[in-house]
Parts: sequence; C-alpha cells; structure tokens
Amino acid sequence: MRSPVSSWFETAKSSLNSLALAVKRRTYDKFGEEGLKGGIPLEFGSQTPWTSGYVFHGNPEKVFHEFFGGDNPFSEFFDADGSDVDLNWGVGIQGQGAKNQDPLIEWDLCLSLKDLFFSCTKKIKISQKVLNEDGYSSTIKDKILTIDMRPGWRQGTRIAFEKDQGPNVIPADIIFIVKEKLHPRFRRENDNLFFVSPIPLGKALTCCTVEVRTLDDRLLNIPINDIVHPKYFKKVPGEGMPLPEDPTKKGDLYIFFNIQFPICLTPQKQVLCQALLT
Repeated sequence: MRSPVSSWFETAKSSLNSLALAVKRRTYDKFGEEGLKGGIPLEFGSQTPWTSGYVFHGNPEKVFHEFFGGDNPFSEFFDADGSDVDLNWGVGIQGQGAKNQDPLIEWDLCLSLKDLFFSCTKKIKISQKVLNEDGYSSTIKDKILTIDMRPGWRQGTRIAFEKDQGPNVIPADIIFIVKEKLHPRFRRENDNLFFVSPIPLGKALTCCTVEVRTLDDRLLNIPINDIVHPKYFKKVPGEGMPLPEDPTKKGDLYIFFNIQFPICLTPQKQVLCQALLT
C-alpha cells in the first residue's frame, strides 16, 4: 500500500510536468484538471490543437530531473566535498548577509582661485539616509558637511564623505571634486600663475616697471630691464599658488605681455621711428 506522502508527491510531480508546457498550462487555467485529462472541446481547437487527453507518464523522478536540472536541487549550494559554496546572496546558507556597495555620488565643488589660495571652510547641506537602531529601517535626515580646505588644492582634488546607510548596503561615498572658477586676471597651471600685462610699444623697447596685484592683495612692482618682444616673459619666483604638500612654499608667477602698437603716427614720428630703428 502506497503511503499518503508518496501519493501526494507523485500527484505534485504530475502537475509540474503538465504545467511546464505552455499549451497544457493554458488548458489547465481555462478548463481545469478535467479538461487537461479528458481533452478540450473541438470548438476551442483553433487556438490550441492539442485536443486529446493528457496522461502522466508515471515517472516522478524524470519530472524531478527535468524541473530541477538534476537529481539534487541543492547541489549548487555545496562543493563536491560537501562544503558550503559562497553564493554572494543577500542572505547565505549560513545566515550571513552579504552587503551590496552603492555606486559613488560625485558632485562638483566650484571654488574661486582666491578660495584655493587661502585655507577656508565650506559648509554644504545634504539629505542623508541614516540606519535606525533596529538595524533594518532607515530615516532621511539633513546633514551639514564641513569641508576644511587646504591652501593650494588643485583642480580635480577629491574629498570623500560617507552617505546613505541601509540594511545589507555598504554606504555610498559622496565625492566632491574641486573645480576651479575662471579668474579675471590670473590663469593657473599646476602651482604656477600666469598674468598678462598690457605694455605700450614705447615701454616695450625701453626699461619699465609692471604692477601686479596679487591674490592676497599685495602690489608687486616688477622691473623690466629687457626689450619686450612677442615671445618674452618674466618669471617671478615664489609668487604663485601655495603647494598643497607644503603651503609655506609657492609656485612661480609668469608675466606675459600684450604689446600695444600705436594706431597711427604723424609723419614726423614716422621719420623719428625709422631713424631710431634702422
């Protein structure tokens, strides 16, 4: 005499076998078990040509193998020697949660050249997901992030903060990336500053002094004792940007010149220039 468990198991396997086929599944949904076993009326045969009754082949092991892809549905959880396999699921066999890493969040931090010259502090308000004490739920809270900048930070400097918290989630980092705003007088190249000074042609050919107002509001008087030609520049050591590694040291200041030619000359000045330059 067959046990009730064995009978139920064979019935369940028969159902799995029949429901695995799309045509049989549609027939079962529409006509039930009687329609599946006895066939469907001929007037419904246009959409599903299978009108003969279905009979289970009687081999539950065959259905089990086809449905689970093997004789043991738990084989993927173990190695050949019977040890556990790390499946990287949210909850593993041993009950250890595998946390997922959220993607990075990157924001531009636009700073003026003067901000980057001095040390200063920037405060930024964000909304942050914080894990509650129960370890599962989370709450949205506002948070003020404080960025203490070092003198001389370069464009592209990255400042990282930890952001959202949640169950089975490794908090995403917020990355602030320094972006340098354009300055009306200076252009930065690494730790050096470039400055362009207009100079009349007459001073370009004779000695002169160039005034440069620095980022820390000092006025430099730079003597030019050379003839200024289109490719000429003056290097002033130690008047550039502070070095992030050692703010007591600075890069250099490079002065380039925009030579201004006269729009017109009187005949007398033309004669004088010709006499001087030939």
